[in-house]
Amino acid sequence: MLPDGQEAQAVKNKAQRWVFEALTDIRARLPFALLGIDSDNGGEFINDHLYRYCKEEKISFTRARSSRKNDNCFIEQKNYSVVRRAVGYMRHDTMQELEILNELYRYLRLYSNFFQPVMKLLEKTRIGSKVRKKYDEAQTPYQRVLSSSEVSKEAKKQLRSKYRKLNPAELKRKIENLQSRLLQFAACKQKIRLKK
Repeated sequence: MLPDGQEAQAVKNKAQRWVFEALTDIRARLPFALLGIDSDNGGEFINDHLYRYCKEEKISFTRARSSRKNDNCFIEQKNYSVVRRAVGYMRHDTMQELEILNELYRYLRLYSNFFQPVMKLLEKTRIGSKVRKKYDEAQTPYQRVLSSSEVSKEAKKQLRSKYRKLNPAELKRKIENLQSRLLQFAACKQKIRLKK
């Protein structure tokens, strides 16, 4: 985990330089070892630089099967539930929007990981034409990390300290404020495009 004040940055574009920089930044902040990367087939991930890095660091690297677009839902399963619900589908490509996204993601990461419980699918059973799914008890990612034996006591102590300082209502207000600012920039860009 990075000390307070140091946060990951939104990726400027899909250039492998920025994707690799973001990946190493994320890895430094994780309270546990990164065992694997599962990516789609984009060139920002499928490149020699990332492949060599994973091989050297003994990180498993898997990707979606080529020409199987239905695999992407497994690779990007949090894309809608976290990212798209927060920032939508608009193209945010200006430096001002990048700054807003960086700030938004900083609060969204905290809100999602500390206060948004999720259920994990334990098993799927087909009985005739019906599929019965069994889920575990809903927990936040924070709670799952605390219950993991793979995470060090020091990392858990740092997470508990961070959790005590957080206010979910305040985080939500900051997220909504930044979402409004992002929408305002998008609306201004749309007006400019329509005038041309």
